[in-house]
Amino acid sequence: MTELLYMRDCYLKEFDASVVSVEGNLVELDKTAFYPLGGGQPNDTGKIFSNSREFSVVNVFKKEGKVFHEVDKEGLKPGDKVRGIIDWKRRYKLMRMHTAAHVLSEVIHRETKALITGNQLGLEHSRIDYNLENFDREKILECVERANEIIKKDLPVKIYFLKREEALKIPNISKLAKFVPPNLPELRIVEIEGFDIQADGGTHVKRLSEIGKIKIVKMENKGKNNRRVYYELE
Repeated sequence: MTELLYMRDCYLKEFDASVVSVEGNLVELDKTAFYPLGGGQPNDTGKIFSNSREFSVVNVFKKEGKVFHEVDKEGLKPGDKVRGIIDWKRRYKLMRMHTAAHVLSEVIHRETKALITGNQLGLEHSRIDYNLENFDREKILECVERANEIIKKDLPVKIYFLKREEALKIPNISKLAKFVPPNLPELRIVEIEGFDIQADGGTHVKRLSEIGKIKIVKMENKGKNNRRVYYELE
């Protein structure tokens, strides 16, 4: 199983690894800092270097418990030593977006008890769906203002692991309406100190000031109890 380096260090930009298996242009490494597509967060892209050869990583995904890196051409083989370099500009934008989603969703949950029914992070803007019965646009805008006030406090964001039983005792450990905790002995926790604690497998910034400012782009009514909010960062 691939060691997921980003789970403990979201700021790791380069890493050394060994090729475990190759299927055409799909490469499995023994460890990786590349984030695979999942949880509403897009995959990382970047480069893999081996023996003066350069391969572009165009997609990263999980399949049957393994992480595969789709590269732009064949040529790598099992046992090769490689150096991976992620596209940091892309990753950092997604980190800011993801942490912003946590702040906004916690504020909305406190104000309305709404949970997340869907989400998709993006480089320019992101969206979150909430199971809100009433779509009060002014209320959402007020929540955004409160979220930005929280961001200004520049609270630290901590990542750590807790035993599954201990983590599941924490109230509102997930803001997902259909939260199914992974069947693991430990759960990864993302905590915005003094504000929010979530079980989460994505990448995040270290302090809220790195987010910038949340700005609502659009709000939509997507049907019964489903309200969609689009936001960007300034």
